[in-house]
Amino acid sequence: MIVGKIISIFDVKVEVILEDFNIAIGNILSTEDEKYKFEVVSINNTSAMCISLGSNYGLKKGSSLKLFSKHIEIEYSDKINGRMFDSFGDLIDGKKLESDEKRETSVPAVELNAINVESEMMPTGIKVIDFFAPIEKGFKMGLLGGAGVGKTVLIKELIHNVYTSSKSHAVFVGAGERSREGIELYKEMEEAKLLDNMSLVFGVMGDTPAGRYKSINTGLTLAEYYRDEKKEDTLLFIDNIYRFIQAKAEISSEMKELLIENGYPSNLGSEISKVEERINSNKNGSITSFQAIYIPADDLSDEAVQSVMSYMDGQIVLDRHQAELGLYPAIDVFKSTSKLIDADKIGKRHYDLVEKTLQTLSRYNDLEEIISVLGIEELSDNDKQVFYRARKLRNYFSQPLFVSETFTNIPGEFVNIKDVLDDVEGILTGKFDNIDESKFLYIGAYEKRYK
Repeated sequence: MIVGKIISIFDVKVEVILEDFNIAIGNILSTEDEKYKFEVVSINNTSAMCISLGSNYGLKKGSSLKLFSKHIEIEYSDKINGRMFDSFGDLIDGKKLESDEKRETSVPAVELNAINVESEMMPTGIKVIDFFAPIEKGFKMGLLGGAGVGKTVLIKELIHNVYTSSKSHAVFVGAGERSREGIELYKEMEEAKLLDNMSLVFGVMGDTPAGRYKSINTGLTLAEYYRDEKKEDTLLFIDNIYRFIQAKAEISSEMKELLIENGYPSNLGSEISKVEERINSNKNGSITSFQAIYIPADDLSDEAVQSVMSYMDGQIVLDRHQAELGLYPAIDVFKSTSKLIDADKIGKRHYDLVEKTLQTLSRYNDLEEIISVLGIEELSDNDKQVFYRARKLRNYFSQPLFVSETFTNIPGEFVNIKDVLDDVEGILTGKFDNIDESKFLYIGAYEKRYK
C-alpha cells in the first residue's frame, strides 16, 4: 500500500507528502522495490521529514513509498550468537538466519525502581586493571587509546577472561569504525574461538550518519537480550561513542535543528543520557561497558567528551610509550583509575599499595631524566633503591595474555588480585631486591611462580 511520495531530496533528508495519515514517527518507509529505506523523524500535517538509512544515489523525486516496518528491529534470540549485524538489524556476515523473534531497537531505559545498585567485583584477571582500575559488575569504563597500542587485544582478553570465569557473553558495537577494522576483529575473534561467545554490530565509517547513529541502539538491544532473557552478566564494548555523537550532529545539521558550540546538537545531553541509562543492571543481570572515547584535538574539556565522561565509573588509558617499550597491556597507570579506588571499597591495604606504587613510579620518571644527564652513579642509595624497585614494578604489570599465546608462545595467565597485592607489597618492601628485574617481565603471580 502506497503511503506517500517523495517531494524533495537533500543529503540525508527526504521530504514526503503523505497519503496515509496513520504514519508515525519512527516508522520505516521504503520505495516499492525496497532498495531505499527511510525513518520518519517528524510529521507536519500532510508531510513528513525522513532520514535516509542508506545511500540516496539514484533516488528520484516522485518515487512512491510504502510502510516497510513499524520500527527498526533486530533478531532477539539465541541466533544472535557469533553473528555480525549492521545498524539496522540486517546480517552482514554472509550467512543466513531464519528468525525466531525480533525486537525493536529503540526501547526505554531501565526504570529507576528496577535498577540494581548492589553489585560485586568483576575480576578481569589482568593485573594492571584489577590493581589500578578495579571494576564492578555494571560499571561504565572509558577506554582511551589510539591505533596500534593493543586495544583490540585488550578487548579480546577481557572477553576471554570474563567468559571463562562467569560464562557470560559480550557485544561489540563499532560506531564509525573502519570497514577493515571490523573484518579484522571478526576474523581475530573467530581464530581465537571467541566468536560464539559474542555478537557484533557495525555502523562503519562509510555509512550514512543514520547508520553510525543507529548502531549504538542496535548493539544495546543485543546486550539487553543476554541480560534480560539469558539472565547473564554481559560485557558491552562501544568503539567509538564519540562517533555516535558526531553522527547525531550531522543529522541535526541536515534537519536544520539548533546547534550549540562546536556544532553539537542542542539536545546533546539527552542523546547521551538515552544511551547510558540503557546500560544498567537489574534483577536479571548486569551490563558492564567499555566505551572508547575519541578526544578531539586532545581537548578533554570538549562538551561531548565531558558529557560522556560524566557517566563513566572509571577510565583505562592505553599509552603508546608503554607499547613502544614492549610492555603489554600498554596501560598508563597514572591516567587509569576507577571510583572503587577508595579505602572503604577496596580495603586499606589495596588502597595504600596503589598510592605507594604510583609514588614510586612517579619518582622513577623523575630519576630517568636525571640519569639521562648525569648517569645512575650520581643517585643517592635511596634513589637507586626506588629506581630498581620501580623497574620491577613496571615489568611486573606486563602480563602474558591468553589471546596472544599464538604469537608469544607464552601461556596466558589469569591472576588473582590477592596474589597481585602480595607481589606488589613484596617489591615495595624490598623482599625481592636481590631478584633481577627481568624475572618480573611477562609473568603471572611472582611468588606462586617461584615459591
